[in-house]
Amino acid sequence: MFQTDLLKDKTIFVTGGGTGLGKSMAQRFLELGAKVIIASRKMEILERTAAELMKATGGEVLPLALDVRDYGAVNGALEAAVAHFGSVDILLNNAAGNFVSPTEALSHKAFDVIVDIVLRGSYNTTLAFGKHWIAKKQAARVLNIVTTYATTGSGYVVPSAIAKSGVQTLTKSLAVEWAKYGITMNAIAPGPFPTEGAWARLLPPGLEQQFVERIPLKRVGEHIELANLAAYLVSDQSHYINGEVITIDGGEWLKGAGEFNFLDVLTPQEWGEMERQVRKANKQ
Repeated sequence: MFQTDLLKDKTIFVTGGGTGLGKSMAQRFLELGAKVIIASRKMEILERTAAELMKATGGEVLPLALDVRDYGAVNGALEAAVAHFGSVDILLNNAAGNFVSPTEALSHKAFDVIVDIVLRGSYNTTLAFGKHWIAKKQAARVLNIVTTYATTGSGYVVPSAIAKSGVQTLTKSLAVEWAKYGITMNAIAPGPFPTEGAWARLLPPGLEQQFVERIPLKRVGEHIELANLAAYLVSDQSHYINGEVITIDGGEWLKGAGEFNFLDVLTPQEWGEMERQVRKANKQ
């Protein structure tokens, strides 16, 4: 689908790049000629992923331990990336957290964890990188990963809906404000793309088939489909796209807004089982 040098000479900073969709997107960028920085909190996972990606693609990967909630740490990671590669051209805000729960069962700390990673993390990185690019008079690109319910809202994932909605608004606002600096901003709103960690936190046992049946294409997304869209949006071929949020969900959003509203069917006992599943996943 793409020329193998589509992203040649591009350096891409991927938050949440050690696992899941971040890892898949990072691999696609490498296959298309980019140099990649993967950042998340667990250095052991990052180093393992970096070795795996370099072996698979022959590309260059810099792993950096980073808590995106810490603005000072973000600046430090940016400095380390620039020192290593000379510059950073593209920021992919992918770091996220989520789980399903009745909102009345949540503590304020549960809200803080999700909103801080998703929203605070995204504006920390965007502000730090943006200030750097503007000072250097460097054209650049930002791609944010949001979600289909960022526009509609959704029950049972309220902290995530709040945070992703904020990131979507950040995307559209800065697309206008920073265009004069040559900085473009876009977002992808994925529907269901299974990852081991997220799937355990978001999909109650026994509802897998019901979840898929809600999608007009009757299947979940494949990682390469999202990775190809991301590759196009960070490439120079899409330079005139600015301020857009592109949905990739097999038609799910059109069929029924609010991705987790169907969880009304769960009984209190089933919510208890879901909580045990989440706790188990968090310990792994």
